[in-house]
Amino acid sequence: MIVVRPPPDAPHLHSTKASTTEDVTPVYETKMDLLGKEVQDLHERHLRVESLLALSDKLQAEFTERLQSGSQCMLPSHNYTLPNGKEHGTYLALEVGGSTLRVALVDLNGRASTQPLRIRRIVASNIDNRVRDLRGLAFFDWIAAKIREMLLGDREARDRRQSNEPLPMGIAWAFPIDQTSIRSGNIIGMGKGFNCSTYKGSDLGDLITEACQRLNLNIRLDAIVNDSSAAVLSCAYIDPSTRLAVILGTGLNAAVHLPVSCLDESKFGSRQFPSTANTTHVLVNTELSMFGKDAFPTTPWDEDLNAHHILPDYQPLEYLLAGKYMGEIVRLVLVEATETCGLFNGKLPSDLSMPFSLETRILATIEADFYPHLNPARFLRDEWTLPGPPTPAEMHFIRQVVLAVSRRSQGYFTAAIHALSYLLRDVDDSLLRNGLDHISIGCDGSVINKYPGYMEKCQLLLDEMVRTDGTGQKRVVLDSAGESAVLGAGVAVAMANAAE
Repeated sequence: MIVVRPPPDAPHLHSTKASTTEDVTPVYETKMDLLGKEVQDLHERHLRVESLLALSDKLQAEFTERLQSGSQCMLPSHNYTLPNGKEHGTYLALEVGGSTLRVALVDLNGRASTQPLRIRRIVASNIDNRVRDLRGLAFFDWIAAKIREMLLGDREARDRRQSNEPLPMGIAWAFPIDQTSIRSGNIIGMGKGFNCSTYKGSDLGDLITEACQRLNLNIRLDAIVNDSSAAVLSCAYIDPSTRLAVILGTGLNAAVHLPVSCLDESKFGSRQFPSTANTTHVLVNTELSMFGKDAFPTTPWDEDLNAHHILPDYQPLEYLLAGKYMGEIVRLVLVEATETCGLFNGKLPSDLSMPFSLETRILATIEADFYPHLNPARFLRDEWTLPGPPTPAEMHFIRQVVLAVSRRSQGYFTAAIHALSYLLRDVDDSLLRNGLDHISIGCDGSVINKYPGYMEKCQLLLDEMVRTDGTGQKRVVLDSAGESAVLGAGVAVAMANAAE
C-alpha cells in the first residue's frame, strides 16, 4: 500500500507553536484541532474525481490480470446462466456473513407475480466474537442449531420434517471458497476475525450437511453461492438486465456475470473448461476485498490496523472502507488523540480500549446528527460510560474524524464500482447493444443501504466520474437490494433443482 504522510511544511499535532498572551485557547484544543485537520487531509486528499479515475484505472488493470491468473480472486462459480424468472417453490436459505447469520424460508412466485420473491420466515443471529472464536466443528454445529430453531417456528417445515422428503437448502457464503460443484467447495479462508484454521481446506458442503445430520435435520444441500453472487441471482430474478451486484456491510465483495472467453482456462481448476458454444457466460465471484494493495493510498492509522490484524494484507480494500474497519480506524485516531491531545481528559474510555470495539452504528449516529431528541454528546457519554458529555471542541473533533473516514470509504468504494462497471463494458459488448441507457448494480449490505447518505453520495460521485472520464459510458445506477443474499440463495436452489 502507498502510505500517505503530510508534506514537511504541513501542520502536525507535534508542531504546535507556543501560545502567545493573546492566544487563550487551551493547548489540548489546539493540538486536537491540528490532529483533526491532519486526519481530514490524509483521508480526503485523494478524493478528487481525477484521483478516483486514476485509482479506477489501476483497479481495472488488476482485474484484467486476475482474470488470467490467481486462485483467490475472480473465481468462476458453477452458475453459468441467470434465472429466467419462471422458477417456483419454497426453499431453505442461509446467509452466512461477517456479522450475521440469517436462516429463512423463501418463496419463489415467478417474475410476473406481484411479489416475485418473498421471505416467509427469517431468523437472524448475531455473529459476535464468541461465535467467531468457535473452534473445530463448533461453528457449524452453531449454524445447524440456528437452522433447527427457525424451522421449529414454521408449521409447514415442522410437518415436512416428519416426511421422507428432505427440504432443499441453499447457502450464501460470504467468504472465499474453491468451489468444486454447485453444492460443494473447499474453504480458502475467512478473515473478519474468524478462527478457521481447523477447517480451512475442508469442504463446506460436507461440514454443513454433517452438522445438520448430527441434529437429525432432514435437509439436502443443493447449492452454495457467494453472497455477492446470490445478490446477482436475486436481482436478476426480478430484473433480467442485472449483471453485477455488490455487498458492502461488515465486509466487501462483488460478483459479475462475464463472458467465459475473458477468463483463462486455469481459473476453472480441475473442472473442464466450458465450451463457449454451449456456455457463453459464467457468474464470477470477484473477491473484491482482496484488490488494491498497491493502488490505494493509506494513512498511518491504516498501517497500524493492518500491522496488528490477524491477516495483514489479506483484504486490503476491505480494510480501507468496509463497516468492520471504519469504526476501528476512527478508534485508532481517538486513542492517539487521547494520548497526545488530551481528548477525554487524557483517559481513554474502557469501551474504546479493545480493538474493533467501536461499532459502525455509533459512527452513523454521530454523522447523521439529526435524530429528534438526541443529544450527540450525551449519546456518546452513555455509549462510552464517560464521567460527563464530551465538550463542544471534542464533539467537533470526533465528528470531523468520522466524516473523514466515511468520505474516504465512499470515494474508494465508488472508484471500485466504476472499475467493475468498465470491466463489464470492456469484455461484454452485448451490453452496448441491449438498448438500455444505463447499467444497474444491485447493492446490499448494512453500510451501502443504511449508513446515512452513503449510497446517495456514492451515486453523485459515480455520475461525476462517468461524465468526466470522456468515454461515453452509460450511466451506472446503484439500486438498493435488501436481503438479496438470502433471497439469492433460494433462487440458486431453485435453479439447481431445475437443471437436474
